[in-house]
Amino acid sequence: MAVEILTTDDLYEFKLELLEEMKKVIQSLKPQEPKKYLKSSEVMELLSISPGTLQNLRLNGTLPYSKIGGIILYEEKEIERVLEENKYSL
Repeated sequence: MAVEILTTDDLYEFKLELLEEMKKVIQSLKPQEPKKYLKSSEVMELLSISPGTLQNLRLNGTLPYSKIGGIILYEEKEIERVLEENKYSL
């Protein structure tokens, strides 16, 4: 059996790695609060739509938005409202 010598630097590095892993576990256990505002990329991913489709939803007034500088933001509750209003049932 080989003997390995641990230095204080090794222990310090281990401590940092352990703390990072613990942070990840704790954050994954916290219930994630939904964001109030979503960026275009987040909306496209959420709805599985293309940039052109998102632009059409903006231009025809289906999906309200706010523009601050060059960033377009969408309220999550408005996205949910649009989905509910356009819901089809058989």
